[in-house]
Amino acid sequence: MKVVTGVVGNDIHVVANRLIELSLNARGYEVFNLGVNTYLEEFFDAVVETGAEVLLISSLNGEAEGWSREVKLLKAKYKHLDNLIMMIGGNLVVGSANAEDIIPKYKNYGFDIVCHQVDLNTGLDLLESFIKDREVKDRDTKESNE
Repeated sequence: MKVVTGVVGNDIHVVANRLIELSLNARGYEVFNLGVNTYLEEFFDAVVETGAEVLLISSLNGEAEGWSREVKLLKAKYKHLDNLIMMIGGNLVVGSANAEDIIPKYKNYGFDIVCHQVDLNTGLDLLESFIKDREVKDRDTKESNE
């Protein structure tokens, strides 16, 4: 499965970005890492260019929210991205806030999986669980349509 990843906006957390890439590779994903300081349009362009099934955006400086508000609008501009799995993780706010407030906000922005201050392995476990659940749902839908 192909994954486009990188650090959104003016965030320069190179080490965390590299750890995400290494962890995804270790789990068998084909990774296209856009690096740091990545604009949203670059993420979506890369998804289209690579045919990626997952877009994993990270942020550690807490400024992801300002960039993420446009995700749903941008995704709608690109064709054939209805099944794209959208994930964001890291420190997703400036200052402090709890996940119960942050997760619904980011899901409203268009993300399927939101990992605020969750360790990397737990976040990737959530991704794999989401993928498996979607495969079961798709299989069940296909079987009921036959």
